[in-house]
Amino acid sequence: MMGGYVFYYKERIFGGIYGNGFLVKITEVSKKFMSDSEPEPPYEGAKPMLPVTILDDRTALQNMVEEMYPELPERKSKKKKV
Repeated sequence: MMGGYVFYYKERIFGGIYGNGFLVKITEVSKKFMSDSEPEPPYEGAKPMLPVTILDDRTALQNMVEEMYPELPERKSKKKKV
């Protein structure tokens, strides 16, 4: 089961804080900005994500998230209960 905090940018999930630390989805942009980062699952049974290795560089982190946006899936609409 997932635990932690999920981060959104313009209503799209890009990452979160889990037991392993701050992780983001794997995209071409996130791999470009953090080529030294090795994928790891945030929790058991989850798809691997990239640990953030550019926390000390606020500008690079901001640019990465903004550039990741087109690569991120749109938010799924909730089904209404009948």
